[in-house]
Amino acid sequence: MKKKRSSYSYKEEKKYQRQWRVVLICGAVFFTVYVCFTSFLFSMRVSLSDSMQPGIHVKDRFVFSSYELYTPELQRGGIVLVDMGDQEKRDVFMGFLDGFIRFWTFQRAGIREKQEFLYLKRVIALPGDEVSMTNFVARVKKKDSPYWITEFESSERHYEVIIPQAPALWDRSLPFSGTLDSFVLGEDECFLLSDDRSNTNDSRTWGPAPLKRVKGAALFRYWPITRIGKP
Repeated sequence: MKKKRSSYSYKEEKKYQRQWRVVLICGAVFFTVYVCFTSFLFSMRVSLSDSMQPGIHVKDRFVFSSYELYTPELQRGGIVLVDMGDQEKRDVFMGFLDGFIRFWTFQRAGIREKQEFLYLKRVIALPGDEVSMTNFVARVKKKDSPYWITEFESSERHYEVIIPQAPALWDRSLPFSGTLDSFVLGEDECFLLSDDRSNTNDSRTWGPAPLKRVKGAALFRYWPITRIGKP
């Protein structure tokens, strides 16, 4: 009886070990697939500033398409992730490590932000468009179009902006001005703005953003649950 009980316990122990091996292998496969997707096809990012108020709040979470392997067509009015830091070639290992950290911290921490200057901005105009601004609202003359329209009319998405009250003696040449003379974007440039037009960096201070600076387009917001959907 004792021998039978020992044999039974041994078999159960081996079965338990096999089950744990299966769980660990499945977890490793899932994590590897997740990191590959989030490093090269998609990325999950958190809004860390209030520059995109009122539509996007701090700590809103998004899934972005990644431009590592493919480049979806930009859309006027869409939200993009733009990198205005040093344009160094990405390290595959660092990308994997960044995905690992993000996975286990639920997107609360990462390492790439320390190496890059990443911003969420709205696409106002595309290559070849002519752009101007009056009272913090952009006007766009689309490429090959003779007509000027507001940024809201040219956009493929509805959004709202915060218009600051500029002092009476505000110099239009100062940063974050609400007035810009018209100019034409180059074939590899886009014009990006914050929804909060007060004192946030965007194409008014950077100038037109080269397309190579755009690292991804927002596909949808997945948190908070009450605002799930396209931004």
